[in-house]
Amino acid sequence: MIRKHEGKVLLRDRETVIPFDGKERPGPGSAAVGWGELRKNTIAWSVLQKHSISGAEDRLRIRFDALASHDITYVGIIQTARAGGLREFPVPYVLTNCHNSLCAVGGTINEDDHLFGLSAAKKYGGIFVPAHLAVIHQYMRETVAGCGKMVLGSDSHTRYGALGTMGFGEGGPELVKQLLGGTYDLEYPDVCLVYLHGKVNGGVGPHDVALAVIGEVFSGGFLKNKILEFAGPGVSGLSMDYRNGIDVMTTETACLSSIWGTDEKVREYLSVHGRGEEYAPMAPIYPACYDCLIDVDLSKIEPMIALPFHPSNAYRVRELIENAGDIFSQVEKEAAKISGGRSKYSILNKIDGRKIRVDQGIIAGCAGGSFENISEAAAILGENSPGKGPFSLSVYPQSQPVFYELNRHGTTNRLMSAGALFKTAFCGPCFGAGDVPGNNTLSIRHTTRNFPNREGSKPGEGQMAGVALMDARSIAATAAAGGILTAATELEYRQNQYEYVFNRNIYKNRVYYGYKNPVDQQLKFGPNIRDWPEIDPLGENLLLMAASVIHDPVTTTDELIPSGETSSFRSNPRKLAEFTLSRKDPLYVGRAKQAARIEEQRKEGLLREYAGIDLENTAVGSFIYASRPGDGSAREQAASCQKVLGGNANIALDYATRRYRSNLVNWGVLPFVTDSVPDIEPGDFLYIPGVREMIREKRDAIKAYILKNGEKKELTLKLPGMTDEEREIILAGCLINYYRAGDPPADPSSTGAQDPPSSHPEPAEKKKFEIRSPSTYKFAQDFVLSKQFS
Repeated sequence: MIRKHEGKVLLRDRETVIPFDGKERPGPGSAAVGWGELRKNTIAWSVLQKHSISGAEDRLRIRFDALASHDITYVGIIQTARAGGLREFPVPYVLTNCHNSLCAVGGTINEDDHLFGLSAAKKYGGIFVPAHLAVIHQYMRETVAGCGKMVLGSDSHTRYGALGTMGFGEGGPELVKQLLGGTYDLEYPDVCLVYLHGKVNGGVGPHDVALAVIGEVFSGGFLKNKILEFAGPGVSGLSMDYRNGIDVMTTETACLSSIWGTDEKVREYLSVHGRGEEYAPMAPIYPACYDCLIDVDLSKIEPMIALPFHPSNAYRVRELIENAGDIFSQVEKEAAKISGGRSKYSILNKIDGRKIRVDQGIIAGCAGGSFENISEAAAILGENSPGKGPFSLSVYPQSQPVFYELNRHGTTNRLMSAGALFKTAFCGPCFGAGDVPGNNTLSIRHTTRNFPNREGSKPGEGQMAGVALMDARSIAATAAAGGILTAATELEYRQNQYEYVFNRNIYKNRVYYGYKNPVDQQLKFGPNIRDWPEIDPLGENLLLMAASVIHDPVTTTDELIPSGETSSFRSNPRKLAEFTLSRKDPLYVGRAKQAARIEEQRKEGLLREYAGIDLENTAVGSFIYASRPGDGSAREQAASCQKVLGGNANIALDYATRRYRSNLVNWGVLPFVTDSVPDIEPGDFLYIPGVREMIREKRDAIKAYILKNGEKKELTLKLPGMTDEEREIILAGCLINYYRAGDPPADPSSTGAQDPPSSHPEPAEKKKFEIRSPSTYKFAQDFVLSKQFS
């Protein structure tokens, strides 16, 4: 089904992959060519080098063609960029409203952010997509993605590789850099060939393929920070919805990005969406060399299910049903560990003889709510009904154009008549803001993630549920069986083929398109939109309290800063920070605040010594130890909330993703690593003398001291791979400080109703970069979207 190869491989032609022995002779009598040249024949190489301004093949400085954010992230990004001197969006920047679409009960917290976003799109020349119109990634597929482009999004599932666009999902500060004339810097990444062959069987969907791959490769970090390049004879047999469905899930392998070859189906997709000129043929130049291989025989993929609490916890549905007792026992043990004894999750009681009962089915979002997925779900459900019991089926189309086409073909009516509930384009079911499952229930979802408590459970209050990922086809089959877990391959159904017509009027009549057309517009602030607090530069020495110590194999960003109801405060840094680690370590915030109070006393001259350390040139703060933090979401709040509470460092054996490490750096949080697990407990202190000098002198290791029970124990902390710019950001204290210069009068646009003047006014000039006009972005393009809206 799935085979992985860790060594270099050569793609000789469309159908031949062989291990690479170091040299290749392209033709009789020709000179041997090595890996250094053959890697340049990949699609990834051509796209990355086209967008890099560094002039160095192995050190990339990327400028993107477009940016995208949703309403959990764009307020903070714009506020940060504004503090750094933002005058105009230099490339198309899409602001969607698909995460906080629901207003807070009894108030307008979320809608205030939407009004801020629209005012920012007008002021700086952006693209604003109102709530309920489209989820972020479907809008980008329909209107922005094109062959050979690169898009940077402040959402981890920014993946448009199937359309020939390399998408990167990063934290907000990386978008800030693009807005202020900076670059996305990285060493040239490894590129892994995903070789698809064979033909998928009826009843097997894109989520089945994706989960099968994730289950094989996630453990051990096989694809961490690599580019996935899809090729092989199996690609041509997949529809565009199918390819997009696989592609968006590549994020869960911990890879950096993805790219696919393009063909007539890509041309047709772009043409249907009014952007045929965005098509270009893209394929490797044979022979092409890759750093590793994932070989996928599509004909052997079966319906899959990823059990709580990670997309990599994947089983064949058939295998689960046959071994439910043993497998569910492991899930219960993991749940007990996650909850820390604060709640009990029972899943063994879902077994009914040789059947498994499910409580809820969801088909939604950038992965699940496609036209094709929902159409096949309707065909599978047929005349059946989910029944009148506890099982329910909810469907969220990806966009209003998709919803329109489902209506036009009668699919919506058939599903509604069967008892399915239709809802608007909304990402909520993926992160706990919609269809939150009940206590001790099992929800099956065609969404992107099923991390612990991500969908809304609160173990501290005795409530815990489990979410399993499945393809829409098997979710529909389960609904047809009244909530009994059923693989879609167990049913016979007719796959309906429909012509898809994109209704451009839906966006034309509602989306604000202001790229290259900023207007004299004041930003509209609500009372819950606050500037970032002032952040100090890095101290000469640091004395840090261990505010939390986590020994789990992986710590997700959802555990660092929970999603769901907390997102109502994402535009208020101090209020949001109160939720940091709340579901993982409820004592963290109190410890961090204790350390912050010590620092305030030091700065006021009230405290000259603490824990035996002279505080004259020593800043006091806190740190987190976690073995491998940062898997999952790109949300910068996982790092910024620590900084707001006085956090200065993370210590880890490794970081799960590049984007989390980048978020730490951009918020001035030192991303230390150690060779072994340190002897540290919550409340212990860590003294790091000469840390500022270490950063300034570009040293990669420093001696620190654990202060424990009146004793000092030496600990070596490392900072591998830091760039010069990252060091400057750390020294400045955060990215805002790095960009800011002077303290001119406040921006008059910051005086919105009920909001005090901004504490981070727009400076007259910048320290590090000139503000660049759009014309200096040689890869920025006027997207056809502007023609579409004219």
